[in-house]
Amino acid sequence: MCRSYISLMRGLKDLDLRGPYIPSDLVLIGDHAFPLAMNSRGQVLMAASLYGHGRIVVLGHPKQNTLLLFEGNKVSGVAGIYFSEHQGDAEYMPVYPQIPSSWMAVVIGKDFDDDLEFLLEGISEFDLQNGVVASELLIHGPLAFPIGTTDDGRAFLAGAYYGQGQVVVITHEGLLKRETLAPFFNNAIRWLDEGRNGVVGVVPDLHEAFNLVHKSGFNCKKTNFREDLSVFVCTAYCNEHVKEIQDFVAEGGGLLIGGHAWYWAQTHHGQNPMTDFTGNKILNKMGLSLLEKIIGEGSYKAPVPSQAIKDTYHFRHLLHRFAGHVSEGEELTAHEEECLKKLGGDCANYLHMKAHDCSSYTQVVSTLTDILKKSGMPQVSDSCPTKSPRDHLLLNVGTEVYKVCPDPDDLLPYLMKNNPLMPVVYNHRIKIHVNTAGGEEWISTGLYLSPGMKTFLAIPAEIVNKGWQIQIGCQTDRLHAEELKRAPCVHERFPVTSEMMQVWNLWGGLLYLVAPPKTQVNGLEVIVQMAVPAPYYKSGVTTAADWSLLRTAPSPWAELEFDNIILTVPSDVVQDLDRPEELATGGMLWLMGVCYRFIYVESCFFLPFYPGWMHAGYPIMTHRSTSAELVSTDHARSKGLWGPIHELGHNQQRACWEFPPNTTECTCNLWSVYVHEQVLGINRAKADPIMTLTKRKARAEEYAKGGRKLSSWDTFVALETYMQLQDKFGWDAFKRVFDAYHKMSNFPNDNHGKMNLYAETFSQAVGMNLAGFFKAWGWPIQTATEEKLSKLPPWSDHPMVQFA
Repeated sequence: MCRSYISLMRGLKDLDLRGPYIPSDLVLIGDHAFPLAMNSRGQVLMAASLYGHGRIVVLGHPKQNTLLLFEGNKVSGVAGIYFSEHQGDAEYMPVYPQIPSSWMAVVIGKDFDDDLEFLLEGISEFDLQNGVVASELLIHGPLAFPIGTTDDGRAFLAGAYYGQGQVVVITHEGLLKRETLAPFFNNAIRWLDEGRNGVVGVVPDLHEAFNLVHKSGFNCKKTNFREDLSVFVCTAYCNEHVKEIQDFVAEGGGLLIGGHAWYWAQTHHGQNPMTDFTGNKILNKMGLSLLEKIIGEGSYKAPVPSQAIKDTYHFRHLLHRFAGHVSEGEELTAHEEECLKKLGGDCANYLHMKAHDCSSYTQVVSTLTDILKKSGMPQVSDSCPTKSPRDHLLLNVGTEVYKVCPDPDDLLPYLMKNNPLMPVVYNHRIKIHVNTAGGEEWISTGLYLSPGMKTFLAIPAEIVNKGWQIQIGCQTDRLHAEELKRAPCVHERFPVTSEMMQVWNLWGGLLYLVAPPKTQVNGLEVIVQMAVPAPYYKSGVTTAADWSLLRTAPSPWAELEFDNIILTVPSDVVQDLDRPEELATGGMLWLMGVCYRFIYVESCFFLPFYPGWMHAGYPIMTHRSTSAELVSTDHARSKGLWGPIHELGHNQQRACWEFPPNTTECTCNLWSVYVHEQVLGINRAKADPIMTLTKRKARAEEYAKGGRKLSSWDTFVALETYMQLQDKFGWDAFKRVFDAYHKMSNFPNDNHGKMNLYAETFSQAVGMNLAGFFKAWGWPIQTATEEKLSKLPPWSDHPMVQFA
């Protein structure tokens, strides 16, 4: 587009459109439509577009300013340029060296009242009940509009103009067959058909939807895509005919499409739903995108057409208002202020489209860049947290705009106010030794990149395009908290697609190679052109002399890597750590060593700086203030580490012997009790006062007197069941039980079946019939289980007998 613009405007210094004629404000939606002349109000008065093998230049002066009826739109609309009903201000305008842009150009191109009147005739609510899990819909085009939303403004149903045609999207294909929604879909098909009374084609796998359309009297056929249809009804999941469907709509066809993106996103880790999901390949250009966010089931009221656009959240409208607030000091309403956090998330998703050849996209990028330059980005930290929706928006947007703006180096000073230079090392060589029998594995490089710092990595050809990635930043969770002490997302990953990779991250971070599952590599070498050295200790490799120098390395993050666990902590907590190897015997390594014999584990990280307190996963995240405790053997042996071990316990839980939600926060504490008593020598009651004998007995008694209801059997009440088993049979019994599970397959899926299997397995492991004990705890022990265990001696004097 840039070359086309330069070619068209070559030799022109200005354009004088002043005179008796009143131009029309042009609306641009096509991927290849771009402005040639823009006035001081951001109105486009002259535009051009590429369509197929042709070109079009449009100067706005219609006699009828109607999107559907004006004859000019039947020509230019195909190429993504519409004459609108809005009058443009004719001015003397300079010709810019690049395609002009303005925050004022990010507007909605129509009020859509007439469309909503037609679509919502006879409709009072939308039925999304009875097991439907729909996706949220991002409405971002200037000619796209919401039709159905939740009470808090999240859209699940929308329409849009595209070229000469129109589209309606519902965010779950199952809703296309719902009889309660049939009246709306009848309206939608008539709106899409535009009075042609043509053939409505329904893809064969939407059999029940076809029956509803046929029942409503439309001329319909079961068929895959055909160009001679008037309206095409399909799902968002087929990769075939993407370009043909877009051209079909642009040239006047109607599209009714249903589908969600959340399941695709869950099953396609590492891929971008905005660009890789089929539905979005079709819909992005039409100003609509399916998100991985979920809409809960419910019954949602239909909007009042005359108020819908004014009262309903719209991405483009609020972005325009916020840009005016930042640039011109325009006041936002209370409702608009509340919606800023959502706008930040939507901007982030929108920018993930990376549609750099689309003028509409580059206008939004330009607008957001200007906003950030004028307002700056909040410099949040532990000591300076933020809760405001405005700051949420800026933190979200700053991260994503930095990735896609044309000149990130120019933007960086507006985003990072304090970014001191650090000493670096050059051409650092890293040997790779990997055997990932299970999941992916992070490989520490011992290097750190400052915020915005770019570096090149020379990659061996053997691992290019083999699923390897480069990661910057150790905190990989995406935050949704009200109060933020850092940006919602501070890490970045790059797929390894060439032998020379340039990488960077706005927030900086420790540098990792990420090996894919089931990968064996031995001795390959990666060279990092330039990076900041980090305090990095690797057990069995780093010598005492090496560590005496490395522990004061300039990176703000340090890593201590042992056989089964890696600790990632702020550097200041390791600067006085003389002998990291002591942690292998007295600090944390024993934990994973013990757990390895206790149950089967994966490597784990402790990564501080999470604005909750702690959570499990790979990696485990915990708050910054716990960092010093994690690397102190004295603290571990005197005060214990209940919280960190609790989180590691979560990582050991397995679905086959878990009964969610009852045991979710229960069985992880088996590790907390075991490690404190068996390794640290700290009695369970001292490790956590809730574990005193008095409190334990009181919980069991209260549970029994309350009717032994499983609805009350959770957390520490449930833990007492396991503690009574441990008191009687010891920890070796649990080891035998976990070993038995490791050798099993084909587990029950429901809690009742799993509880019976656990009762049977534990009984066999200890050679005693425990059916009566588990029944005394309210477990649903089946007759068949009791019969299997009937030959074993019963545990008749178990602790729950006293509460009979």
